Amino acid sequence: MIGLIKHLQELQRRTPLGWLQLSHDKGRMLVATAGIAFADILMFMQFGFQSALYSSNTRLHQVIDADILLISPQSQNMIGLSDFPRRRLYQAMNVPGVDSADVFYAKTTRWKNPQTRQKTSILVIGFNPDRPAFLIPEVQQNAATIKLPDMVLFDEAARGQYKQAIAEVKQGKIVTTEIEKRTITISGLFKIGASFAADGSIMTSDQNFLRLFPRQDASSINAGLIHLKPGADLIQVQTALKAYLPNDVKVLSKQEFIDFEKDYWANNTSVGFVFNLGVVMGFVVGVIIVYQVLSTDVSDHLAEYATFKAMGYRSMYLLSIVFEEALILSIMGFLPGVGISMGLYGLTRKATNLPMYMTLGRATMVLTLTLIMCLISGGIATRKLQSADPADIF
Repeated sequence: MIGLIKHLQELQRRTPLGWLQLSHDKGRMLVATAGIAFADILMFMQFGFQSALYSSNTRLHQVIDADILLISPQSQNMIGLSDFPRRRLYQAMNVPGVDSADVFYAKTTRWKNPQTRQKTSILVIGFNPDRPAFLIPEVQQNAATIKLPDMVLFDEAARGQYKQAIAEVKQGKIVTTEIEKRTITISGLFKIGASFAADGSIMTSDQNFLRLFPRQDASSINAGLIHLKPGADLIQVQTALKAYLPNDVKVLSKQEFIDFEKDYWANNTSVGFVFNLGVVMGFVVGVIIVYQVLSTDVSDHLAEYATFKAMGYRSMYLLSIVFEEALILSIMGFLPGVGISMGLYGLTRKATNLPMYMTLGRATMVLTLTLIMCLISGGIATRKLQSADPADIF
């Protein structure tokens, strides 16, 4: 312990040789900084896309108005909800603590963009308009309008060219388009945003949903929204529902439904793996770049290091110079990396409507990975230094 304290005091007193060696060859230092910044940008973008993947695909889950959800065990995610008997809702009402049980439908389909008339992907959601399924003020305010035949609410944050159509809806004009060869009217707007699964969403009543998708059996539903009575214990009611209902339904809390969606994208699709692989590749690229710079620097100054050894300086002192260079490079590369990444986040957010934002936690994580990356590179580069013998060099 005493030796470590003495070593730290020695580092504080000594000349910053690491910085002097780096700044002596400015071209090499700039190349190393650019390489680390590139590795950081790659990691930032992969983390950003991964976060946007989970956030965008759980936006609806976050604002769904339900304490417990019933889904089929065969369901994969929100856009892959399988059917189960509607009578399970009536059976759920028999469980103490349950206040209401409502239908929920969700299906992706193609619709005509009301502005460009081009077909694009859209998520259609149907629910009981007397008890709107989402905690979105615009949906709750306009719920009465979707009781009328072929009336829908449109997500104004959807990905695509909708500015003119949205402006006309806000002006009170009639805007119509087609879904499944059926003419529909946009009677109101709400804001959620696009996801990796669909460019946007529309909401309508359960009856309109059945009109749009006549093959959907009215005796089957995609999900059930359970509301509890005031004061009811969520865990107790959920346990009672699991025991009472047949095994053709899964009983999930709202948070479990969110985790269910995240788990699908993380473990059952290639997208989550690709983003994780991108982070690893960025880290490896950074290690290689920094190692090349530090290894070259050690080789170029091997005679000087040997002189230090001949003068009696310990190996730990010489190693600290290389690690100092690694730490300096990590900070110099991180700063432009985080700045450029913030700009790329903004461009991506504007182009795709995906929720990509820089967070303190993500910046801290990448900075930590950058420090580890550079220290690993420094550790590898010092092997030649440790084995250097002044007698061999001179």
